Amino acid sequence: MSTIRAPAVAGMFYPDDPEELRATIGRYLQDAEADGPPPKAIIAPHAGYIYSGPVAASAYARVALGNERFRRVILLGPAHRIAFRGLAASHADAFATPLGMVPVDTATVTRLVEKFPQVRYLDEAHALEHSLEVHLPFLQIVLEDFTIVPLVVGDAGAVEVDEVLEATWDGPETLFVISSDLSHYHDYDTARHLDEQTSRAIVALRPEEIGYEDACGRNPVSGLLQAARNHGLQARLVDLRNSGDTAGPRDQVVGYGAYVFEEQEQAA
Repeated sequence: MSTIRAPAVAGMFYPDDPEELRATIGRYLQDAEADGPPPKAIIAPHAGYIYSGPVAASAYARVALGNERFRRVILLGPAHRIAFRGLAASHADAFATPLGMVPVDTATVTRLVEKFPQVRYLDEAHALEHSLEVHLPFLQIVLEDFTIVPLVVGDAGAVEVDEVLEATWDGPETLFVISSDLSHYHDYDTARHLDEQTSRAIVALRPEEIGYEDACGRNPVSGLLQAARNHGLQARLVDLRNSGDTAGPRDQVVGYGAYVFEEQEQAA
């Protein structure tokens, strides 16, 4: 019998009406510029769409350029609900959104659980987690036919995350999506300064310069930066804003960045 992971934050972080959801994402994508080749990986934020949706769309507009290429998405995001060691896999066969079902590449999930001690089934980590869920409607809009490998990242080092990414790297059909916001609850000017520093570290592929206060997805981001160095990818910042720019006050803001990672020969 199939197991479906139901939406946890539809109607809160993003519209639960399918038509409204399509229209909302469509507007964000229409306002986003897209250039360059389809990326091998992206980093994009995971807040409520009214706050971070336009920034996420800046990355997904680039993903849309590879809508016929990408057939599998390795989706990693930080844990917000429970604390645990390693990376949490799900027993689900599909993740549901208001736009329909997203099938899970269960064979790859099983292989990762069997191969790596840091990966284990932990459905509780997925049940209420928004860091992966908010990306699914974007993926459903910009890609035609794909599966996901959803992993919630807890207390895990860059090497532990990188091992999982290396095991799933494969060819151009595989896209990596890392979910992360940036700084939290600083005033507007302080946040801009901190997030610019973090962005420089990301573009330079220097995970050692990113602290836990700099990015809530610091652990999966660090693993991706390690993998990007191993594979000679070039990172590019495509959008950097915060909630004070999009839909909130400026006394306490949350930072959002969108980054794409491209093959060197394609990026040249």
